[in-house]
Amino acid sequence: MKTVLPQFNPQAFALLRIVAGIMFMMHGTQKLFGWPGSGTPVAYASVPGLAGIIEVVCGVMIAIGFFTGIAAFIASGEMAVAFFMAHAPNGLNPLLNQGELAVIYCFLFLYIATRGAGIWSVDGAAGRRRE
Repeated sequence: MKTVLPQFNPQAFALLRIVAGIMFMMHGTQKLFGWPGSGTPVAYASVPGLAGIIEVVCGVMIAIGFFTGIAAFIASGEMAVAFFMAHAPNGLNPLLNQGELAVIYCFLFLYIATRGAGIWSVDGAAGRRRE
């Protein structure tokens, strides 16, 4: 099958990595600081607090492309745990248990972990980029 705009593959992947990292980080800031939105911050020494810390740290690392494979693998694992802890008790179908975002993040970060940082990254500037 012919791909559309294959010459922009590196740029599209970089944008995917950056946007996913920023969005993931914002989930963590919402947990830890109540921002964005009007949420109540959670205690750092709690399961949601640990999740928030992982989301902020790994989200920033993924967005800037710093030790991207490791950060994305940790983020993927956190999302798998989140699905089974918070969503699966309400059934295994992600569309019915509100776990679809956790599943999407899990597999998106697993893909990023296998692919590496790509262009526009600290890893790429340091010669750790894998394509």
